[in-house]
Amino acid sequence: MRIRLRIAYDGTGYCGFQCQTNGVAVQDVLNDALSELFGMPVRTIGASRTDAGVHAEGNVAVFDMETRIAPSKIAFALNARLPEDIRITESDAVPDDWHPRYRNTVKTYEYRILNRVHPDPLSRRTEMHYYYPLDADKMNRAASYLVGEHDFASFCAAGTSAKSTIRTIYRAEVKREGDRVIFSVTGNGFLYNMVRIIAGTLLEIGGGKYPAEHMREILEARDRSAAGPTAVAKGLVLMEILYPDG
Repeated sequence: MRIRLRIAYDGTGYCGFQCQTNGVAVQDVLNDALSELFGMPVRTIGASRTDAGVHAEGNVAVFDMETRIAPSKIAFALNARLPEDIRITESDAVPDDWHPRYRNTVKTYEYRILNRVHPDPLSRRTEMHYYYPLDADKMNRAASYLVGEHDFASFCAAGTSAKSTIRTIYRAEVKREGDRVIFSVTGNGFLYNMVRIIAGTLLEIGGGKYPAEHMREILEARDRSAAGPTAVAKGLVLMEILYPDG
């Protein structure tokens, strides 16, 4: 039986979701909790790797296990064994050939910015603090140029293993909520560091360095050096992964 898990986590203390040799990953902790629960080694397959320090409200993973525990109850059993910064928000059964990566997906990310003079100690792990004033309306106009199918080579970090840098963005918006500026983007997939590079570029535009229309020029350049810096990891949250085909 294949079980699907929806996972939320604070990525501050982890080297990303996927198991690595340079530190403890969220997947390491999840695999250990599953192995303890079932009394045998269990290995998960994750949907999104997420970088070190990046958070999630809706990452997805699957594992195979024959068990009498009802699929919906596995979330409760796992949460009793996981640290407080990782939680399973849902567990269910899926077909044996259901794969979290090799399917059509719709992913949504948020990048969260605290835009005021003094930082907030309560959100220091989950938001980027930006001291200077930001024009959220201008950032929103700039983000609108991202919507559609484009070559996002300008927003891809070196070292990517992607065969193509063409992606489709369905929605890209920036809004202000009091002292907070939130960039939200939904697409069929994202390149290595793509959302963080876009966020860094939007910060330059919102801070007055470039006009909103400069975003179009950056897209057309297809050159990483044309875009802004990579924004810090802690402001990024993987909100959800949807599977239109089920």
